[in-house]
Amino acid sequence: METITAMASERPVVIFSKSSCAMCYSIKTLFSEFGVNPAVHELDEIPRGRDIEQALARLGCSPSVPAVFIGGELVGGTNQVMSLHLSRSLKPMLRNAGALWV
Repeated sequence: METITAMASERPVVIFSKSSCAMCYSIKTLFSEFGVNPAVHELDEIPRGRDIEQALARLGCSPSVPAVFIGGELVGGTNQVMSLHLSRSLKPMLRNAGALWV
């Protein structure tokens, strides 16, 4: 759990992902289109990625990826991020975290 907390506070936006995950790609693309430069951790490409994935599941991420943290806080996965985007709450959240300037 400490590992996730440390990794989630690296940048204003942190995404735990898998390189083969289509929904992960969609979320990374959404943030990229906003001009956000998140820290992305591809769990299938890093040491102990499986352990991190299991810890994310224990935190309530279901499925475990993508798992998005904004300002060090767990936002959730695809459904939560898209809901925030559609309700126009995502950009203000990103601004508050220092990930967006405009």
